[in-house]
Amino acid sequence: MFPKSNILIMGVSGSGKTTIARQVSQKLNFQFLEADGFHPKENIEKMSQGKPLNDLDREPWLIAISEALTELEGKGFVLACSALKESYRELLQKGLEKPLFIFYLEGSFEQILERMSKRKDHFMPETLLKSQFDTLEIPQDAVRINIENSPEVITEIIIEKIKEIK
Repeated sequence: MFPKSNILIMGVSGSGKTTIARQVSQKLNFQFLEADGFHPKENIEKMSQGKPLNDLDREPWLIAISEALTELEGKGFVLACSALKESYRELLQKGLEKPLFIFYLEGSFEQILERMSKRKDHFMPETLLKSQFDTLEIPQDAVRINIENSPEVITEIIIEKIKEIK
């Protein structure tokens, strides 16, 4: 029913990437990947201490994700990843033959801060949200989706867009 696709659900921390990516992957019967699971211990410790990551911190993390994506190409995957900069998205794309189909979950700082304040057991503190917005380079080639919609509505919007992939 759906073509096998390389799908990236991206946005700042707290935008709903994991929830949406998990729902989309279940509906499509695609592999779900959570980028946070690829962070080295040092990155998680640094963020847990309220220190933002820099490009050098993120590079091995992005390479590990890229390698995993290369192995899954052709099988269909949905990746939940902040992918804040264009250079990060290019690195994720590096080993893939088909392009990443990117969905950017966008919301205001206040809206996402409120969401983050309600999360439990996550290593990313609210204090790092500003650094995420400061680092963010909004993708020009993405489907932009406002997070004011419910996760179910956002998932359906994404599924409809994926149906349009040739």
